[in-house]
Amino acid sequence: MATSIGDDMIISPTSGGDISVHPGKEQQAAGVGILLQIMMLVLSFILGHVLRRHKFYYLPEASASLLIGLIVGGLANISNTEISIRGWFNFHEEFFFLFLLPPIIFQSGFSLAPKPFFSNFGAIVTFAILGTFISSIVTGCLVYLGGLLYLMYPLPLVECLMFGALISATDPVTVLSIFQELGTDTNLYALVFGESVLNDAMAISLYRTMSLVNSHASSGTNFFMLVVRFLETFAGSMSAGVGVGFISALLFKYAGLDIDNLQNLECCLFVLFPYFSYMLAEGLGLSGIVSILFTGIVMKHYSYSNLSENSQRFVSAFFHLISSLAETFVFIYMGFDIAMEQHSWSHVGFIFFSIIFIVVARAANVFSCGYLLNLVRPARRQIPLKHQKALWYSGLRGAMAFALALQSIHDLPEGHGQTIFTATTAIVVLTVLLIGGSTGTMLEALQVIGDSHDGASDDSFEGNNGYIAPSYNEDGESGNRFKMKLKEFRRSAPSFTALDRNYLTPFFTSQNGDEADHDDEPMPSTRRAGYHGYH
Repeated sequence: MATSIGDDMIISPTSGGDISVHPGKEQQAAGVGILLQIMMLVLSFILGHVLRRHKFYYLPEASASLLIGLIVGGLANISNTEISIRGWFNFHEEFFFLFLLPPIIFQSGFSLAPKPFFSNFGAIVTFAILGTFISSIVTGCLVYLGGLLYLMYPLPLVECLMFGALISATDPVTVLSIFQELGTDTNLYALVFGESVLNDAMAISLYRTMSLVNSHASSGTNFFMLVVRFLETFAGSMSAGVGVGFISALLFKYAGLDIDNLQNLECCLFVLFPYFSYMLAEGLGLSGIVSILFTGIVMKHYSYSNLSENSQRFVSAFFHLISSLAETFVFIYMGFDIAMEQHSWSHVGFIFFSIIFIVVARAANVFSCGYLLNLVRPARRQIPLKHQKALWYSGLRGAMAFALALQSIHDLPEGHGQTIFTATTAIVVLTVLLIGGSTGTMLEALQVIGDSHDGASDDSFEGNNGYIAPSYNEDGESGNRFKMKLKEFRRSAPSFTALDRNYLTPFFTSQNGDEADHDDEPMPSTRRAGYHGYH
């Protein structure tokens, strides 16, 4: 699939036909390949700036980066470009998962504003975990039924569920950037942002679980053990990430590194901890994505305040910089590879019906979870229907789905993986370009523009109130016994905010709980959790 870098080979006439690599030619090819990548990055940043400056929302930055990659890849494909140069642009999923994704996911957790995120944490977890599970199952089952009815290329049930898992990974980069440009409700932003952060981790865990089932299909692995395995992976990864974050907080609190001549060491250690968390989880057979995400959340809340002021400014700028570079490069890289890869376009029916099925599955995800959440929420915390529609519309597919689809080529029999990869490619391009470009129109139609972040004052989040939506009458549901029991449980359950203020913050930081309110900053203006974040 992916051409290795050193594919530029010559045949030596004195060696009896032996194939050898010409070192000078290989180095030249590497230089040309990297030069083209840098040129595309520069062009993408300049074009993104021009588009933002002129408020042209029909071509968001992520879409522009993808288009640049597609155009340059298409030109390289039809031209006589040497294989050795083209090899530098092939999308290697290992490179994506080990080098490009970790800084992006870490910045996702690191840039979270605590109040909007944690005030809506229950809703975010519901949409990201239960919702992604629903979306995966619905998509997989519909694709399987479509195959049985000869509407599309037939795949075994487990492979359909693998496709459902990978295509459920949302990437609402363009939507979030336009949310910030036009101004929308803080809680809506928190839902879209938070769901996309946790959703990636959930989709990867589901895909790996289904892949495990597929590889051990003959062993009759039982469903209950699969659920246990999934929960072990998720909980273990989260624990690893939180543990590394807490260790880093204690190190920076007691090591005394916040003095002038040790600030370089302080910054170096802070930058290394996220990768330590990621590689630790991967080495233990857990999910590095889940681990580094929670490391980012914990390090921002506890470790960050133990740094000196100069180090705080540096690490904030550093992670913002590398996540922006990585995210832009991912879309260019993805666009180039889409143009260069061999695709199985013979199964157009599979692509067409897959698009319909993921739209239906996304609706089942958002509206069913929204209904369940509104059942247990008081009237003033109801999630309005227009916000649910915006969340449904925000389910773009991006680099995560693309990388998992590329991995499926290795995990599935020949032909099956290629079909899934081609369908995923088409879905990514269509959602990023079409849905991303129409986001501004969607926000206007749903009348959610103008609910600026300033409108959500600190009072909106006092006492874990979370969603402050327009008041609705609950038509007698307020007397529901289940709701009364839930309210009693909430009153009796210890508040995490109180636990954090009274115990965790004093133990892991140099400040007391009352000083911890410095975290009440606005929701970060990011092109997705840390993607092209605006400060």
